[in-house]
Amino acid sequence: MSGAGADGTADLGPPPERVVVDVEQVRRLVATQFPHWAELPVEPVANGGWDNWTFHLGPGMSVRLPSAAEYAEAVDKEHRWLPLLARHLPVPVPTPLAKGGPGEGYPYTWSVYRWLDGETARFERIADPVRFALDLAGFVAALHEIDTTGGPRPGRHNWYRGGPLRTYHRQARRAIRALDGRIDAVRADEIWECALDARWDGTERWFHGDLAQGNLLLDGGHLAGVIDFGTCGVGDPSCDLAVAWTLLTADGRRALRERLPVDDATWARGRGWALWKTLVSYAHAPDDGVAAVNSRRILAEIFGEYTDGGRSTGGDQP
Repeated sequence: MSGAGADGTADLGPPPERVVVDVEQVRRLVATQFPHWAELPVEPVANGGWDNWTFHLGPGMSVRLPSAAEYAEAVDKEHRWLPLLARHLPVPVPTPLAKGGPGEGYPYTWSVYRWLDGETARFERIADPVRFALDLAGFVAALHEIDTTGGPRPGRHNWYRGGPLRTYHRQARRAIRALDGRIDAVRADEIWECALDARWDGTERWFHGDLAQGNLLLDGGHLAGVIDFGTCGVGDPSCDLAVAWTLLTADGRRALRERLPVDDATWARGRGWALWKTLVSYAHAPDDGVAAVNSRRILAEIFGEYTDGGRSTGGDQP
């Protein structure tokens, strides 16, 4: 995942080669490197993510071990920047407690974090869609206001989030071709090209990079925390707007846009991020599976809102 393509955009390279980590291996790593925690139980976290293998460590901590060399590049970044970012954010974010190193057959650096309580945000779990959107907008606005001096620019550490959307052009076009006949490929092409043409003014902001349902926590249906800052960085913040289509209702999306606010070009790029991510997910999902059903819902939101001139609503079937 390095180098540049013929048009100067970053080359994502081949998919990462992931390693497998099991409970016994984690117990040995903890016991060897942090013996004061050696007696604490280690249990796998359900749906612990793709970039990292995640385990409970006792009642109040988690262990996160990158699943590939590319993902391991985010470890030092999180340990450096999360304590600084946390001081400025309105909801809890992970607190790094310790950093481990290779050992017991595991090849990368890894982390121990304070555990954040909450259930994973899902569309149907959100109690008040507009309040959730406003709370999320408050988080994004606070993040965007943090001083960017010395912050990590787009690169291998975050799969070039915050850089040009064109980096993902090949993936998007391949997914559109694969889905032709299941979606309106002509409209998908048009929305994607609109996003590519929407220019960024160059004002750098902090961004999370992956405000997806798996990285947002709820308590009683309300926003309670934001986790997994592995893709965070400093650059074009439009990638954080993808959540407006992937998780919010039409009313929530409108509230988010009014609260931030953002210009039309930034909104169009945010729509492009949502489209790219959803197309790739749908193209690799069984057509009768949960991921495909969710992808169709999101594409309906993207297509409908775009057709209505970005004013709202969604609902057309892709």
